Amino acid sequence: MSADAVTLPGWCRLVRAGNPGPMTLDGTNTWVLATGAGAVVVDPGPELESHLAAVAALGPVALGVVTHHHSDHCGGVERFRELTGVSVLARDPVGSGADDVLPASGSTLDVPGLDITVLDTPGHTADSVSFVVSDGTTTGLLSGDTVLGRGTTVVMHPDGDLGAYLDSLDLLRRTAAAGWVLLPGHGPVRPDAAAVADKYRTHRLARLEQVRTALAAGARTAREIVEIIYADVDRSVWPAAERTVEAALAYLSPEA
Repeated sequence: MSADAVTLPGWCRLVRAGNPGPMTLDGTNTWVLATGAGAVVVDPGPELESHLAAVAALGPVALGVVTHHHSDHCGGVERFRELTGVSVLARDPVGSGADDVLPASGSTLDVPGLDITVLDTPGHTADSVSFVVSDGTTTGLLSGDTVLGRGTTVVMHPDGDLGAYLDSLDLLRRTAAAGWVLLPGHGPVRPDAAAVADKYRTHRLARLEQVRTALAAGARTAREIVEIIYADVDRSVWPAAERTVEAALAYLSPEA
């Protein structure tokens, strides 16, 4: 089964923002979850009026939540609040423009009809969270930018941290059960959330070994390492790759 052919759980709708690019892939995925109290919107998205209006039109909306503070996920929070009249929760309300703090990791949001559990998954950013959502029959992992539907994510040093990111991937691998659908912040739906998290961890460890090899060969700066290990990658993403390499260097610094 191809990733594009995966069927969405019946309790969610996808509204994809019109902000495609090298870092956002096809655009930011805003997830609209149907509960007994109205919709819970995960990542209202960027400040694009047409997108926010399309999300609000799927209401009534009961609550908004944010996976992390990057503007492609929460830049439209203020306008979303104006359109829906609801509160928005985030791990970092100040950075995200949200109203209040999400419950502690492992807690469940107080909405009827769906179990929506918060998981702290820092690494991409310090405030990154994921959500496990289930109606008792179908379970989905809404992973924000911690795990994407295509490609790999950036560890946004210095806010992001590679050690924390590897721990978060381990948490997702341990938590996700067979049959859990991955509902990412960018890219297509994937049928096996645990398998994707496992591949992400394998890839990140392989890149870490490449950084070690580049250092042993004489590279000293993040830019020099990017030029070696990302030589086959489009240069438009090199600045982001440099942030991830900086995170790798910080992670490896005790080894120096």
